[in-house]
Formats: sequence, structure tokens, C-alpha cells
Amino acid sequence: MTAAIAYKILTADQWAAFTAAGTFAGAPVDLADGYIHLSAEDQVAGTLAKHFAGQAGLVLATINLAMLGDAVRWEVSRGGALFPHVYAPLPLAAVTETRSLD
Repeated sequence: MTAAIAYKILTADQWAAFTAAGTFAGAPVDLADGYIHLSAEDQVAGTLAKHFAGQAGLVLATINLAMLGDAVRWEVSRGGALFPHVYAPLPLAAVTETRSLD
């Protein structure tokens, strides 16, 4: 399973820092794990429920995976599903769309 796009859920502060810097090295969990966690379209709701329940001000960024080349790896994670992981900083240029999750 590989898709052309994936999604990153960001807090408002993370999104502000991402846009200011032009790159995103990752949220604390990403930095701890050594890669940036993304979700396929059908995984976004589960990721929201599991990791962001009750949080406001969230931003959903659509990521063009083709721009990231071999930094993207689809790896087994929650429930045996393949999730896209990025082993490099995300460039802002790879974000094709954003929307508020409020």
C-alpha cells in the first residue's frame, strides 16, 4: 500500500513553527522515534482519536509524498497497518493543502 499523499496532524504552534522555518523536524514523538509519523487518508480519524483527543487548534497538512523520495517508508504500525513514516525533515514545499480540524 503506497499512496501519493499522506497527512500530518500538527498543533497550531507546530504549524506556525513549520511555516516560519520552512521545514519541520517533527513533533516530540517524531523526534523520539527518529522519523516523522504521517497517516494515510483512512488512518487520519484513528490517529486523531488516539493521539489528539480533546485538543483544539489542530491543522491537517496534506503531504505530497513524491517530493520526499526515498525518505518515505511504509512500515507496520498500529493494528498491523502500514503507515507512512518520513526519515528526513519535511519541507514546507511538500505541503499541498492545509485545513483546520476544529
